[in-house]
Amino acid sequence: AFFLAGNTEFSSGNVAIIPIHGVITTTSEGSLTGGEITSDSIIESIDKADNNPSIRAIIFDINSPGGSGVAADEVSQRIKALNKTSISVIRDIGTSAAYWIASSTDHIFANKMSFTGSIGVIGSYLDFSGLIKEYNVTYQRYVSGEMKDMLSPFKETSEKERAVFQKILDRARDLFVLEVAQNRNITLKKANEFATGQVYLGIDAKEIGLVDSIGTKKDAIGFIEKKLNITAVPVEYRQKKSLQELLSELTSKNLVKYLNPS
Repeated sequence: AFFLAGNTEFSSGNVAIIPIHGVITTTSEGSLTGGEITSDSIIESIDKADNNPSIRAIIFDINSPGGSGVAADEVSQRIKALNKTSISVIRDIGTSAAYWIASSTDHIFANKMSFTGSIGVIGSYLDFSGLIKEYNVTYQRYVSGEMKDMLSPFKETSEKERAVFQKILDRARDLFVLEVAQNRNITLKKANEFATGQVYLGIDAKEIGLVDSIGTKKDAIGFIEKKLNITAVPVEYRQKKSLQELLSELTSKNLVKYLNPS
């Protein structure tokens, strides 16, 4: 049985389940999909579970394509400060920033058909400069520094700007790879071999050492019971949604209903 903790302290369980579902951000943007989770809300759940003496272990239920590197680092650092057993369970997907978070836990389970890995950084954007020229629109450029509008979609990127931006992305990628290497206790050379941005099936990720076990949340609970010699009583720590998030979800559901009438 699973108990829902919500915003109230709940002491009946001894294994906390913390969902990490959707795009990981530092702040909620109120998107129409409603598919976001913030680092603040995740950390708040971790704090509650960590401060509850009845909780012996924490399972992170991951179903996320990733998101903000800053958000991932914030959650990762909080997980590594835990004095309790931490387990990640990657279900459909646990890639990029979500994998960064998973790598911070003591043990990673993944469904054999899940998508995981994708260690890398992306900074792509749309370039409207050709469209602007076609419609005879002028981009009036006023900047106080040569690189101030480096990522403007309204002008063609110069070779110098490309080089500078690529250097930034490469540096961010190196920091990501270093975190994975340290978290997974593997060499930097080995971590770099997997840091091509490639997505792996869970079963292949197990073969190359990106995850520890193939399994589900049930398997993770069994693992904890054996490791800690306890009978697990899971309790889900889910944050109460803000009014903005509730309105966003309501808008999304109504939009889906409108586009797909029954």
